[in-house]
Amino acid sequence: MIRIYPFIFILLWSSAFITTKPIIDNSDPFTALAFRFFFVAIGFYLFSIYSKQSINISNKNLIESLFSGVLFHGLYLGGVFYSISIGMPTGIAALIVTLQPILTNALSGPILNEKVTIKQWIGVLLGFLGAALVLGLDVGNNIPLLGLIATIVALISITISTIWQKKLSNNLPLTVSNFYQAVGGCLFHILIIVFFVEPYIDFNKTFLIAISHQIFLVSFGAFTILMFLIKKNSASKTVSIFFLIPATSAFMAWLFLNENLTHLDLVGFLITTVGVYIATRD
Repeated sequence: MIRIYPFIFILLWSSAFITTKPIIDNSDPFTALAFRFFFVAIGFYLFSIYSKQSINISNKNLIESLFSGVLFHGLYLGGVFYSISIGMPTGIAALIVTLQPILTNALSGPILNEKVTIKQWIGVLLGFLGAALVLGLDVGNNIPLLGLIATIVALISITISTIWQKKLSNNLPLTVSNFYQAVGGCLFHILIIVFFVEPYIDFNKTFLIAISHQIFLVSFGAFTILMFLIKKNSASKTVSIFFLIPATSAFMAWLFLNENLTHLDLVGFLITTVGVYIATRD
């Protein structure tokens, strides 16, 4: 059963790119994310009670978990949502974030004492090449500077968060850890709203469907699977599956949004799949 988790994660995480645009078309990105993680925190809290997991933790674990939530749910998702909301092409944003496995491989050795083999590096580089082919670089497009900066911040944040979570993954039950991370993400976005933006949400049918998808399938589903995979595997191997996300997102956009999927995209998808296989197999 565990072998199928990465494939479920890829499908759920990739689908988030399809529903991000409807969300930010009907709200500002930070209010939407605060709304999302408020309900995610409640959900994990209720599940902790149901599974009889105590949420009483030490101050050290509390600070560590909140910080992880700020990195992942706050800076990473906030950066991606904000960049797309001000005109950053979704594909370019996804491609930049896809550099995460390269940074994680570079840092997991000295920080986590994980051995990153030449085979894994070859797989990661093939994965990046395939992702670039799928998305295209679109150098001629006008890319907003703030959007580029926000996406780079998101890239750095998800890399640090993955390594940080690997160091903490054995300290707390998964549900309790997810609860406090959701709280951290929610508080981060509330602070952004208080000091920097005017909150806005249009609670129409499109927004409610899209945000429900991201709450239940992405935050409860995909994120929990990701934390489980990080706990069970090395950080460098776990994040290699992220290279399949841009290609899968492109396929979903073709299937559900009638966006073009070229022969070059299909070649890139194949190269990415081979790269992930090489990077993650024992």
